[in-house]
Amino acid sequence: MNAYYLEVAFRADEKCEYCQAPETFSNFLFEVEHIIPRFHNGTDDLENLALSCRSCNIFKSNHLTGIDDDETETHRLFNPRIDNWNEHFKISVETLEIKGLTQIGRGTVNRLKLNNSEQIRARRIWNRLDFYP
Repeated sequence: MNAYYLEVAFRADEKCEYCQAPETFSNFLFEVEHIIPRFHNGTDDLENLALSCRSCNIFKSNHLTGIDDDETETHRLFNPRIDNWNEHFKISVETLEIKGLTQIGRGTVNRLKLNNSEQIRARRIWNRLDFYP
C-alpha cells in the first residue's frame, strides 16, 4: 500500500477522482496515482497525488494531455487538485456516461476511456444500489 493511501483516500471520499467510481465495490484498494507522472518530473507531494481506480490509472498512464472530440486539439487532463469535477464533467442520468463539458473534460473522457463498456456496466450496478452517481 502506498504510504499516502489513507490521506489520499480520505481526501477523495474513497472515490476515483476521475470517474467517481466508489472504492467500496472494488476488490482492490484504489491506486494513489501521480497527477503529473514521475516520468514528467512529477513529485510524491500530496498535492500531486490522486485516488484513481485501476481503469482510469491504466489509461491515464504517463499522459498529460487528451484529445478533444474534434480529434485535432490536445488539452491538459483534468487535475483533481486544481479543477472542480462538476465544472468539467456531468453524468448522464439516462446512460450513466460521463460527458465532458469543457475541452479539459472531453480530453480526459477520451484519454481515460471513461465510457468504455466495462465502466458503464459497473456504473449501472452501482446506480441500482444507490452508490452512483
